[in-house]
Amino acid sequence: MEDVMSIASNSGDDIITKEVTLNMGPQHPSTHGVMHLILRMQGEKIVKAEPDIGYLHRGMEKIAENLLYSQFVPYTDRLDYLSSMTNNLSYVMAVEKLIGLEIPERAKYIRVIVSELSRISSHLLAVGAWGLDLGAVTLVLYAFREREMILDLFEMLCGARLTYNYMKIGGMRGDLPPGFKEKCRDFIQIFPKRVDEYEQLLTGNRIWLQRNKGVGVISAEDAVDLGLTGPSLRGSGVKWDIRKDTPYLVYDRFDFKVPAGGNGDCFDRYMVRIEEMRQANKIIAQALEQIPDGPVNADAPEFVSPPRKDITTNMEVLIHHFKLISHGFKAPKGEVYSSIEAPKGELGFYIVSDGSEMPFRVKIRAPSFVNLQSVDPMSRGAYFADVVAVISSLDPVFGEVDK
Repeated sequence: MEDVMSIASNSGDDIITKEVTLNMGPQHPSTHGVMHLILRMQGEKIVKAEPDIGYLHRGMEKIAENLLYSQFVPYTDRLDYLSSMTNNLSYVMAVEKLIGLEIPERAKYIRVIVSELSRISSHLLAVGAWGLDLGAVTLVLYAFREREMILDLFEMLCGARLTYNYMKIGGMRGDLPPGFKEKCRDFIQIFPKRVDEYEQLLTGNRIWLQRNKGVGVISAEDAVDLGLTGPSLRGSGVKWDIRKDTPYLVYDRFDFKVPAGGNGDCFDRYMVRIEEMRQANKIIAQALEQIPDGPVNADAPEFVSPPRKDITTNMEVLIHHFKLISHGFKAPKGEVYSSIEAPKGELGFYIVSDGSEMPFRVKIRAPSFVNLQSVDPMSRGAYFADVVAVISSLDPVFGEVDK
């Protein structure tokens, strides 16, 4: 008996496939969190990919409006929880801009160092999980090897390995501990060779190239129109980087390049992250050489609680930490927007003050949320398996998508 395929072929008729709707996630290992993708498919090809978000919603912005300015710092760790340091930085810089507070030079350098370590840490997990999603299991093990070294450094700074609460309004929770500089220098010396290992595994790998080259293409014009930032934008050839274009802290004192792609596909977004890790390593090396001595907190007692040096017991540490967090001040009336170049793109905080000790309105411009709207144009016409590569290339974290 002839099968359906041969009957259609003999009769000269085309095989007609029916459009189906496929639900991918929210419980799915390749959606990088609780994302529900509604895929309309014609056979194996994507007709439309609609992200359905909100499964992790926690009302962060409303929480911020019911806390003192300093009390919200720990909550920012829970946005992009894979790059908590940069979340702290964006928020405290916005508050400092609102109250007109300038922090010491040493604190600026420390903020740069920990931010760039966070960038490397975030990109390591992005590239490692990307490889895992597409079958290159070895890569994620390699990436976690170096990521653990960075987490060891963060643990030296604040005792934590995921949510740090290291920065505070007006400076830092504490200075660099003894041995930090030496351990950090050890890391930046070995790291370039480790990146070479990642590239040996992936960059020329024919399977990696087949899964990423020409997949998830988005033009520079469309990327700008959609508001993409970070590696997702630079992969399309747009060299927009807040650290270069509107420098903050002391980034204008460092020599580093802004990598960009040419095709706007998944492979270009991968290469941008690889090169960004190398450039972040260079920035850290320069910051360690240039960092001056001095205080790490602003001399402004009306805004910043000075740290005590007579603390000896763990209970005293906890009590003092609580007092620092609960230190309230009245901000002047007004509104402000401040943004930084986070690992995933532009992370900004818009704050409206009514002159009280709590913000009247807080709006978070989260890069993962904005970048996610490109899933549909990147996926249309691609195969179902390509959607996994597209999501990985955007590196979304749903703590800041749903916030």
